[in-house]
Amino acid sequence: MRWAALIVWALCALAGPPGAQAATQAGPDVVKAPAASAGEILVMLHLPAPHFRADGYSGASYRDDAGRLARQRIAAALAREHGLQMMEDWPMPALNVDCYRMRLAAGQDSAAVLAALSRDSRVAWAQAIQDFSAQGGSGASGDPLYRVQPAAAPWQLEQVRKSATGRKVLVAVIDSGVEANHPDLAGQVALQENFVDGQSYVAEEHGTAVAGVIAARADNGIGIAGVAPEARLMALRACWQADGGTRCNSFTLAKALNYALLHNAQVINLSLSGPQDRLLQQLVGVAQARGIRVVGAIDPARGDGGFPANSPGVFAVAADDAPRHGGQCLLAPGRDVPTTMPGARWGMVSGSSYAAAHVSGMLALIGELKPQLSGERLHEGIVRNSGPAPLTGIDLCATIMRITGKCSCACPNPSSDKLARSP
Repeated sequence: MRWAALIVWALCALAGPPGAQAATQAGPDVVKAPAASAGEILVMLHLPAPHFRADGYSGASYRDDAGRLARQRIAAALAREHGLQMMEDWPMPALNVDCYRMRLAAGQDSAAVLAALSRDSRVAWAQAIQDFSAQGGSGASGDPLYRVQPAAAPWQLEQVRKSATGRKVLVAVIDSGVEANHPDLAGQVALQENFVDGQSYVAEEHGTAVAGVIAARADNGIGIAGVAPEARLMALRACWQADGGTRCNSFTLAKALNYALLHNAQVINLSLSGPQDRLLQQLVGVAQARGIRVVGAIDPARGDGGFPANSPGVFAVAADDAPRHGGQCLLAPGRDVPTTMPGARWGMVSGSSYAAAHVSGMLALIGELKPQLSGERLHEGIVRNSGPAPLTGIDLCATIMRITGKCSCACPNPSSDKLARSP
C-alpha cells in the first residue's frame, strides 16, 4: 500500500510546480526543421601548421584570421570547378582544418564529386553530411521524485553524494536544446550555444531530459536529483525536434564537438547514434587523446550499436533491459526514468539516451574524485553486476571504491584495489 500511494503521488508530481500547467497547455514553440542534409557535402581544407602561423589561429580568433580569406577563395574555386554551391564555413582547429558545407546541384552524383575532391591536393578530405538521431523517447508527462528514480536505490545515490557530487566537472550535453531556467536545472548550465543552422536556441524535450538525468539539482524540494547534481553543463544544441524524433547531422555535431574541445569539457554526452563518420570520428579521437570521457548511446537497431558507441574507448551504454552489444557495453537505467521537461515540467522517458546520461553523471562523480585517471583504467575500474533490471549493469559504489579506495555506502569489497593506487 505504501508503494502504491507513493506511485500515485509521484505521478501527480509529474504535472510540475504551480504555474506549470499553463506552460504545458501553451506547448513548446513550433520549430521548422533545418533543410535536409541530403544533397550536401563537407569539404575540409588544410590549415597551415600552427607553429608556422603568425596569426594565432584558434576558434576564438577565427574571424580575425588573416588566412581565412585565402581559404575561402580556395573553397569558392573548388565549388565552381565541381558545380557546387557554397553554404557555410566553420573552423575545426582541433583537427587543423576548415570545414565548408557545400550543396550539390540537382541530379549531381555525390560519389563522383567526393572522389574527385579526394584527389585534389588542396583538400584534406571530403564526405557526405550524414544524419543521426537521438536514442530515446518521452512518455507522459528533499526531491519528490527521487524515490522512483530507477538509479536511486541500486546506485545508492544518496550515500554516494557524501563522497562526490560532480563538483566543478564540466559535462557537454551535445543534444537538442536544454531549458536552462527549469526549476531543477536553474544555475546548472554554465555555457549554452546553438549550432543548428537557421534556428534560434529553443528548449526541447530530449536535451532537457538528458540534462536532468545528469545534473538536476538535489535537495531543492522539487522534482528529481541528477546523478551528479553539482556538475556544470555545457548545453550545446546540435540536434532539433522533427518528425516526432530528435535529429542531428555531421556538420551540426562537428561544430558542437569542436566547441566542447575548445572550452575544456571533461565529459561529452552523445545520446544519439548514426553511421560511421570520418569528421566526427576524428573529433572524438582528439577528445579521448585529451583525456575527455566520451559517452555514446547504443542504437539497439544496429548490430554494431552505431556511431559513436561502436568507437574504441567510447563509453557505450544501453538501457539495462536491452540486449547486450558486446563485452564493452555498459548497462544503465533506461526505462521509466523521471526527469526534467520543457515548460518547468517533469516526465517519464525511456531509451539508451537516458542510460548514457546516467553514465555521464557517473563519470562526473569519478572525475571529481580521480580527475587524472586514464580512460583505459577507468574502463577497467567499472564494476558490473548481474540480475534482473534495474539491478543489471553497474555497481556504482563498488566502482568508486575500486577506483578511489574510498566508499561511503555499503558496497562489496572488490577483488583488486590497484586502480585506487594509480594516478
